[in-house]
Amino acid sequence: MSLFIFLTVVQALVAAALVGVILIQKSEGGGLGVGGSPAGFMSARGAADFLTRATTVLATAFVGLSIVLAALAVSTTSNREIDTSLVRTAPGAPVDPLAPPAAAPGSAAVGATQQQPAAPGSAPPAANGSAAPKTAGTDPLAGGAKQ
Repeated sequence: MSLFIFLTVVQALVAAALVGVILIQKSEGGGLGVGGSPAGFMSARGAADFLTRATTVLATAFVGLSIVLAALAVSTTSNREIDTSLVRTAPGAPVDPLAPPAAAPGSAAVGATQQQPAAPGSAPPAANGSAAPKTAGTDPLAGGAKQ
């Protein structure tokens, strides 16, 4: 496990160095390139070659370390068994949320003594059994959406 942690730290250092080298490079659009005189420590062409090679080496090291870390992660976790201490058992029968509630023992059935409420916008049935005529006051939109 200590090899995995060591390689993870090296991976982070390589990633930080790669970001730094990429940001230092002079780009076509005038990025974060380092300014200076041509008579400085390195010529412009020499600095570009060095930064390009450094980017190539760091990118190759980053990809290589990523592959090695992935292989180490798989090999260290493949010998483990699945922990079944938190396994739950499924209930016997699924509960239907739309079913009427069951009556408690010793009480009257709910549906036998009460009527279901009417749907919004519908008139209650008339006493003689015929449907009551619709009135203009039962329109929930009051004609607002009608064209």
